[in-house]
Amino acid sequence: MRDAPLLDVRDLVVAYGRRAGRREILHGVDLHVDAGETVGIIGETGSGKTTLARAVLGLVRPERGAIEIDGASVAEQSPRQWRAFRRRGLVQYVFQDPLQSLDPDVPVGASVGEGLAVRGDDRAAAAAKVAEVTELVGLSTELLARLPGELSGGQRQRFAIARALALDPRLIVLDEPVSALDAANRIQILELLQLVRVVNGIAQLFISHDLGSIAGVTDRVVVLYRGEIVEHGPTRDVIREPQHPYTRLLVGSAPSFERGGVDRRERAALRDQLATTPT
Repeated sequence: MRDAPLLDVRDLVVAYGRRAGRREILHGVDLHVDAGETVGIIGETGSGKTTLARAVLGLVRPERGAIEIDGASVAEQSPRQWRAFRRRGLVQYVFQDPLQSLDPDVPVGASVGEGLAVRGDDRAAAAAKVAEVTELVGLSTELLARLPGELSGGQRQRFAIARALALDPRLIVLDEPVSALDAANRIQILELLQLVRVVNGIAQLFISHDLGSIAGVTDRVVVLYRGEIVEHGPTRDVIREPQHPYTRLLVGSAPSFERGGVDRRERAALRDQLATTPT
């Protein structure tokens, strides 16, 4: 019998607004992430990726469906219960832009250790943990006294990842974690995330609009289009044999893949097919 997934999302519906202004963003999404697994969520802007992440984190209350993390229901918890759950550190979040997610007026060392302080950890133990995760992400502890604005973009994102690691989570949700970085830093962060998975065995939900960024670091890919999952499977299979027109467009638009890109005419044909293909 298959073990229960670490993250289990079933028939998730999320809508914003009320009555005439109601807009449904996610339409019956099913998703699971096993312990130690890395799953990519790929989709263009407006597909519902960030809404899905916010629902998993308990920041958006679903209209219908279930979200369970390590057997605990996220959707049914009260705000107080969810705060207590979050303080356990089971799930952590890494934002797209570390310059906005790190307090500009607080040294990065304090930001990395903030969750430990909130949890009430002993100061000496917390300081040791901050040093440990700082070294794990490949940075010198001498940088802990600096403000975010005094660091490079790559260093800031490494500290954002260190902050997520400090509470020993079982799942990290990464929302476009490399899109704000240049090519060199993007590669380094992707390599770091692979290292974190190997060393710590932490499951990752990797959200991106760029299939090329997640192709080499994910076990499975889930393709989200207009709020619905249109394709999912092992990453290699989805890239080699995409079935849905939208997935074929994504794969064909990534020139880094051996299969090559698609030209303008092919891209237009796929867009036309998408317009007439039910999701």
